[in-house]
Amino acid sequence: MTDSTASKGKFISFEGIDGAGKSTHIGFVAATLAARGKRVVSSREPGGTALGEKLRDLLLHEKMHLETEALLMFASRREHIAQVIEPALARGDWVISDRFTDASFAYQGGGRGLDRAKMEALEQWVHPHLQPDLTLLFDVPLDVARARLDATRTLDKFEQEKADFFAACRNEYLRRAAQFPARIVVIDSTQSIAQIQAALGDILDKLLQVID
Repeated sequence: MTDSTASKGKFISFEGIDGAGKSTHIGFVAATLAARGKRVVSSREPGGTALGEKLRDLLLHEKMHLETEALLMFASRREHIAQVIEPALARGDWVISDRFTDASFAYQGGGRGLDRAKMEALEQWVHPHLQPDLTLLFDVPLDVARARLDATRTLDKFEQEKADFFAACRNEYLRRAAQFPARIVVIDSTQSIAQIQAALGDILDKLLQVID
């Protein structure tokens, strides 16, 4: 491995339907990497930048045409890549993002039914040469995911969707995992937090061994 390759940072994305439990483990992964001497940048989508956060508020709460929704998701993503992800990777930092393009395929593609060819065209336009080095897909049955949503807070427009929407999202996530097995690792999120973190530790160890 050349020095230029070794100095470049790595990109990890977290995915899963609402209630899958992915957010619980982002801090653990960030802390594990930091303990191994990696500089970590944690971010999220939609969002991650000042403009992206404004778009996030619109996307999570305003009704809009399906294609408008997809275009705004990718507009936020383009800004996120330009302002956060690419500069961090160039510095040698590790980037952790709560969702990336797999989420668009799952939610706008699987859940909303946007034609996959349009999704692929947007992906190629917005980030033709960038994919996460590792995607952690937290997977749970629908009834478990729904039970985990915090009923004490106001749910956003996606969280308010019906079971068939999330079934379609989950199916698309699993289709993507089968399509990209070298990148996407499916985590059984019905396990205990300790079991999941042990599995995550093993996954990170393997990734770090390849790099080191």
